Amino acid sequence: MLMNTPALFKEYIWLVNTIHKRRRITLDEINEQWTRTEMSGGVPFSRTTFYRHKMAIEEMFGIVIECNRNDEYRYYIANEEVLREDRVQSWILSTLSVSNIVSEGLSLQNRILLESAPFEGGYLQCIIEAMKRSVRISITYQRYGSQEPRQFEFEPYCIKLSKQRWYVLGHFRREVPGEATVDYMTVFSFDRILSLTLTNAKFSINPDFDAEQFFSEYFGVWADEKIPLERIIIRALGQEQYYMDDLPLHHSQHVVAKGDDYTDFEFSLRPTPDFKTHLLSLGARIRILQPQWLADEISQMHREAAY
Repeated sequence: MLMNTPALFKEYIWLVNTIHKRRRITLDEINEQWTRTEMSGGVPFSRTTFYRHKMAIEEMFGIVIECNRNDEYRYYIANEEVLREDRVQSWILSTLSVSNIVSEGLSLQNRILLESAPFEGGYLQCIIEAMKRSVRISITYQRYGSQEPRQFEFEPYCIKLSKQRWYVLGHFRREVPGEATVDYMTVFSFDRILSLTLTNAKFSINPDFDAEQFFSEYFGVWADEKIPLERIIIRALGQEQYYMDDLPLHHSQHVVAKGDDYTDFEFSLRPTPDFKTHLLSLGARIRILQPQWLADEISQMHREAAY
């Protein structure tokens, strides 16, 4: 009987993780670990199945598994840089790996608490298709607080997952004779899209556009070039300094000073409203040392929240 696709994917991910974790491992050692999983049913990989999985993994994920015949026929990942450099691929592998681990613990499902994950399969597939075909998309969109939905047509430049929500970065460009060219970017949240269609209008993405670079000066997905880039210094107190050190707020974060019970972190970013809201949520666990206007603004937000 043929195995279904989800079950095969689980096996592929398990195999990649096992080899990646051990660095060098024989087929016998792989089977020793494999037969201890619920997926195996106690049945080891045959050599034929193993090679079939090996080829499928290379075709699907671009991960090359090779054998060192001079080291007791140990298998290893020959191009580990793929796992570090390809963010989409790494995210897929990470997501599927977590799914595998959790599914192995189904008998403990009442003791494994997870956050709900977004599923925007329809819109996600359509927008990716539009980006592949380089065609504009048309959406009906209703912003929070707006009474009426609006129509937008734009060039989909990139998509981004942030805080369990999917977003698309839309590029608007309109040339009107005798007037300045309209050229700007706007971010749209998938969960506020009421309808979406692909148009036949082709576009060419700016060859200088870099999605990662575009968002590099922002905390999340709120992008506003009118907000100046700031040098921000935050003092994290007590336990918060360890949390921030383990899970940086931004890629520009680095330590500039340490004391008995605090650490000062410096950032270079544009303080958008979502960043300010996050600072507000940290309460008395932080002090904003620089710039003063940001410290004053967060202080005022705390006072308003107290009433």
